[in-house]
Amino acid sequence: MKLFNKYGVKRMVTTCPHGYNTFKNRYGQTSFEVQHHSQLLANLIENGKLKLSKELNKKVIYHDPCFLGKQNGIYDEPRKVIESIPGVELLEFDRSRERSLCCEGGGGRMWVDIPGPRLAEIRVQNAVDAGAEILAVACPFCLLTLEDAVKTTGFEEKIKVMDIAELLALAL
Repeated sequence: MKLFNKYGVKRMVTTCPHGYNTFKNRYGQTSFEVQHHSQLLANLIENGKLKLSKELNKKVIYHDPCFLGKQNGIYDEPRKVIESIPGVELLEFDRSRERSLCCEGGGGRMWVDIPGPRLAEIRVQNAVDAGAEILAVACPFCLLTLEDAVKTTGFEEKIKVMDIAELLALAL
């Protein structure tokens, strides 16, 4: 924290909900604002700083990362980002927001060999069943875990996993 203060950091933007949670809640009072990139992007869109001009015409379902949603109550900003993209239809999982199903990426269970289907595979199956073409995330651990689950379930031709920032970039 001393180094951040030394360089006069005013705002830290994280792409990782775990890092966001650490700086926002674990380090105590900071001299700078801590934001998740979904909050920054939603704010830039709301204030007209990002102009989205390309239509994507895709059905997108959003997976709530545990540390962003359940731990920090950030549910609306990622959805605002997705909904701002022209031609995107935002779908919801039956289990979303506070009831979201963990993908097991952040907790390290993706490295444990467990019998039966993994939660990430169940999540991907749910997304495909909902008719989604893109499974959007706002966490690098969720991204890797769900991308792997797309491969292990054989759904590479049916659905793609993307961070909301990647999705947004397609509309610029």
